[in-house]
Amino acid sequence: MTEMLSYDFMQRALIAAVLVGITAPAVGIYLVQRRQALMGDGMGHVAMTGVGLGFIFQTSPVWMAVAVCVLGAVTMELVRARGNQRGDIALAMLFYGGMACGKLLVSKSAQAGAGSLESYLWGSILTVSPADLATIGALGAVVVAVTLGLRRQLFAICQDEDFARVTGVPVRLLNLLLAVMAAVTVTVAMRVVGLLLVSALMVVPVAAAQQLTRSFAATQAGSIAVGVLVALAGVTGSYQLDVPSGPAIVLLAIVVFAVFGAIAAPLARRRHRDTPESGPQVCDVRLPGPERVDLPGPERVDATTPAPSAGLAQ
Repeated sequence: MTEMLSYDFMQRALIAAVLVGITAPAVGIYLVQRRQALMGDGMGHVAMTGVGLGFIFQTSPVWMAVAVCVLGAVTMELVRARGNQRGDIALAMLFYGGMACGKLLVSKSAQAGAGSLESYLWGSILTVSPADLATIGALGAVVVAVTLGLRRQLFAICQDEDFARVTGVPVRLLNLLLAVMAAVTVTVAMRVVGLLLVSALMVVPVAAAQQLTRSFAATQAGSIAVGVLVALAGVTGSYQLDVPSGPAIVLLAIVVFAVFGAIAAPLARRRHRDTPESGPQVCDVRLPGPERVDLPGPERVDATTPAPSAGLAQ
């Protein structure tokens, strides 16, 4: 461990892993609540176009991916909210169009090569530069601030958009904001776990935490804790075993999900056994006939329920 921490690139890798481990579940919990768990995959495919544009114009692929992902997220949300096409069709178009366009752009760029594209598809955390780390930190801070600061409003639109709209919540604006935050998270995490696996880090920690928690706040805190844990363990394990960090992080997250699932059922049974019995709930209603209703206090009221007439027998 001491030897690993003596390298600057490993220090940057661990910091980037912590930032992504916090950011991805913080957004992912809302996507899981809205049953849009695959939205991260769609954004990851769209980000390929941004990476290709970065190669073509010889600029930062990360920032180009941010711009393209945000545009794609806004387009998808507008199509889902206003258009006649269903949201899954819009998501499919982002999947295939983004990936195809990105591959074509990368193939025509001067930096084309299997290695350069591989690092964005599967992640290359050991090559994170100080500039990349600053970008990940800045974007991650914005995402965490929005997802935690607007937790009540975002939870409301995820549970029931109609009810949230009636209560005065700006549903359309928050939907767009959530889509943009998801797009930013994808670009933040692509150097750590890769564009093809980024959705897993947004969804699996949330699914794992849901098995042991009983409230939204606890699930959010638990999913972030799981995300940080698997990110750190995955980077450390990848260094020790000389394996790619992205797949290692995702596989560890799946292992945590399986472990939590194994202990969730016994824990639920124990909670049920420890819950004090409140006694049977009896509804003592006598129809027809006179009935005495005892009110608290000195007053008594005699209530007589008339028998139903023959015309109301049904």
